[in-house]
Amino acid sequence: MPLALLALAVGAFGIGTTEFVIMGLLPDVATDFQVSIPTAGFLVTGYALGVVLGAPLMTVLGIRIPRKRMLMLLLGLFVVGNVVSALAPVFGAMLAGRVIASLAHGAFFGIGSVVAAGLVAPERKAGAIALMFTGLTVANVVGVPLGTFIGQTVGWRTTFFVVAGLGVLGFLGVAKLVPEQPKPEDVRIRGELAAFRNVQVLLAMAMTVLGFGGVFAAITYITPMMTEVAGYAPGSVTWLLVLFGLGMVGGNLLGGRFADRHLMPMLYVSLGALSLVLALFTLTAHHKVAAAVTVVLIGALGFATVPPLQKRVLDHAAGAPTLASAVNIGAFNLGNALSAWLGGVVIAAGLGYTAPNWVGAVLAAAALLLALVSGAIERRTPGSGTSRPVAGHTSQPAPVTVGRH
Repeated sequence: MPLALLALAVGAFGIGTTEFVIMGLLPDVATDFQVSIPTAGFLVTGYALGVVLGAPLMTVLGIRIPRKRMLMLLLGLFVVGNVVSALAPVFGAMLAGRVIASLAHGAFFGIGSVVAAGLVAPERKAGAIALMFTGLTVANVVGVPLGTFIGQTVGWRTTFFVVAGLGVLGFLGVAKLVPEQPKPEDVRIRGELAAFRNVQVLLAMAMTVLGFGGVFAAITYITPMMTEVAGYAPGSVTWLLVLFGLGMVGGNLLGGRFADRHLMPMLYVSLGALSLVLALFTLTAHHKVAAAVTVVLIGALGFATVPPLQKRVLDHAAGAPTLASAVNIGAFNLGNALSAWLGGVVIAAGLGYTAPNWVGAVLAAAALLLALVSGAIERRTPGSGTSRPVAGHTSQPAPVTVGRH
């Protein structure tokens, strides 16, 4: 694999760390700014909404900018946002910093997916996308626990300075290792939007919302579930999240490996197994060892869907992939927000801390149903594996890095 993918993975590692590390630092931030925990929670919600809105916005704004330069601009914006958070004198400034950083998130992964896929031979695209996303998954294993430890030991502001440093490292890596790509010619927003008329693109995005929403329906409430139901001590939750992150790393690499060969079967198996495991979590959550194993499986099966779904969007929006790819990243965060809300609804209804697992199982099953529909449509439509170039675009073969495969 080209070294350029390592630079993209470093950027993804920094973005993944800043997205999730705040969850472990909320009490410290709330105390420092003298706000309640629910108020501090807006730092999580604000970031998620910023990703959903920023993915299409930043992609459209940079649609005529060469992709390498746009990636560097996004990482620069990410660094600025984290420095603003680190220096924030009041809570409002901290929230503004989080939103600034989040604006780079969706567009970075969306454009980065297109760049990563263009660096390798066509039969290795999903593997290249998976390698870039490995930075995000490893962030949950290393970056988040380490950032939480630094924040609790030295201060949460130091954590955000460290994350900003990761952004600088990613910026330098992209500048040095990612090859220059031709400036997109004759690109129009209308052409990029035309990709959304492809039913397969829309089905893939819906699968993203529902499938990954199933994962976060359970994981959002893992702390009360593991402490109140499984009987773990509060301090053990960090290590359970590390196990979840390890599952994500393995599932991501597995999904990338098999998606290049058997994309739809990979989706059928991973989504079906995810629905089953989430349903079983209502039972295994009552036993410590079984609960820990289930957490790993949820991470693995959930992230096994990421490379195939991202590649499917790229394949079916082949003439105008950039905006569709970025919007699909926003779809992950939309699924997170939707499932977290639904999980809170069932808990508030008095159904218990394991009830969100049933919500997740239903969401994943719905994603599987859409995958079956998508596969059926594709089988009945000859030559529907990828979309034709959209009007107003000059479609060129993706560049292949010779001698590095």
